[in-house]
Amino acid sequence: MDQPTPHPAPSGPEDQPVVCASCGARSPDGAPPTWTCSVENGARLYFCVDCARANLRAIEGRLDSSWW
Repeated sequence: MDQPTPHPAPSGPEDQPVVCASCGARSPDGAPPTWTCSVENGARLYFCVDCARANLRAIEGRLDSSWW
């Protein structure tokens, strides 16, 4: 019986560099577990540790990043 040819796994956001939506900091190996991810208007945004800490109350209040 023929075995199906395995297809490579699609490259996800964890394989691509991630840029902080607030300050522009870059993480070359995907989003570190300490970064914050937010979905705003259908787009996935990442925030570095410093930006997330500085805007913690707004993030917990689910305000869009345009408000902070």
